[in-house]
Amino acid sequence: MAVRRAHRAAKKSIFDPVHGPIALDGVALGLLGTSEFQRLWGVRQTGFAHLVFPGANHTRLEHSLGTYWVAGQMAARLGLSAEPSERVAVAALLHDLGHAPFSHTLDGPMYEVLGCSHEQVSRARIVGDDPGWPVDPPEIPAVLDRFHHDPREVAELIDPPARPRAPPLLRAILHGPIDADRIDYLQRDAHYTGVGHGAIDAVRLLDTLRPLRGRLAFAEKGRSAVEGFLVGRTLMYSTVYYHKTVRAAEMMAQAAVERMPGYPDEARELFGLNDGELLVRLRAAGGPSASLAEGLLRRRLFKRAHGWRTVAPSARAGWRRLERSPPGRREFEDAIADHVGGSPGTVLVDLAGLDPRTEPGEDWEGMGLLVGQEVTYPFRGPGPWRALADRAPADWAVNVYVAPRHREAVGRLLARVRVPDELPGR
Repeated sequence: MAVRRAHRAAKKSIFDPVHGPIALDGVALGLLGTSEFQRLWGVRQTGFAHLVFPGANHTRLEHSLGTYWVAGQMAARLGLSAEPSERVAVAALLHDLGHAPFSHTLDGPMYEVLGCSHEQVSRARIVGDDPGWPVDPPEIPAVLDRFHHDPREVAELIDPPARPRAPPLLRAILHGPIDADRIDYLQRDAHYTGVGHGAIDAVRLLDTLRPLRGRLAFAEKGRSAVEGFLVGRTLMYSTVYYHKTVRAAEMMAQAAVERMPGYPDEARELFGLNDGELLVRLRAAGGPSASLAEGLLRRRLFKRAHGWRTVAPSARAGWRRLERSPPGRREFEDAIADHVGGSPGTVLVDLAGLDPRTEPGEDWEGMGLLVGQEVTYPFRGPGPWRALADRAPADWAVNVYVAPRHREAVGRLLARVRVPDELPGR
């Protein structure tokens, strides 16, 4: 018992450029030193955004610390008691453990290979049953047990089951349209990219936060902060996350992984690497994977050959078939490349703009605004708030990126193609 008290007494303060000093002690300090958490030092928060915004070299570890701080602030303002407050803050600290190298860049290949999302991988690492994690025994569950936290209860706040046991208000701190994760990453990404759009008024959001029947709501005086959050979220997606050059780099990295020898059957371990380790593996793989990795390292990026800003309803079915079938998409890409005399991996099709990006917890219709004793739900009907919440993250539906030497030939070919089946020879 004396050892436990001594461990609890240890405290550290980490200065964060977004939130200022972040105090860590007890379970948070114990988790900080685990191999699962330290891996996040090597995973860039914004994938390949640094190739366009040179300052964007911040990591998932920094974001995790920031989310931990915001979750703690939210719990305090909602009046939660000590045990649930610590549990949700710990879940916030660990919420990104399962991210693949370069963060969201490899979400598609991860799902194709593992059959799950990064949230589900985070859950597996927290409870200690991720067979792809190389450290045995896993460290996270041991630390949680030592501080009397049930790993499964923490994991369920990150990846809620169909019938969650945690109180709704606790879940809303990590899974809501305005939650700890989003409040941190919008500010952090804006800070490091130098793009002012994400500079939301987090202080006002936290000050006006209110509990409302198991959900998060905001007082009327927080209206402008909520509006600013919506605008910041919308513009950061279109300006940074879906910037055409950022997407070109992300598509190259995805293609490099998908074209490694043995993919997808022998690719499981790739998702436990960090960014540098993955690039080393890709360069050593030879073939298209090595060529694409070399292009990323030297910033010799593919160019956009064609972008369909809109896709007619009659054409959507064909594109959706490709979206649901990664092997079919790769076959389509290589068919285009073959038509213009290119090799496999020199033409890449980006389907991310087909639908607005919806993240877990984005239930905007349940977001309430307290006006005196009345509750309004501004997202339930048409209006500017709903329009911002529903706005697509990109101004294109389908993009095609190509090695520069084939750009003109691919552009001429795709000018005649409106659905995949129109490609000659298909």
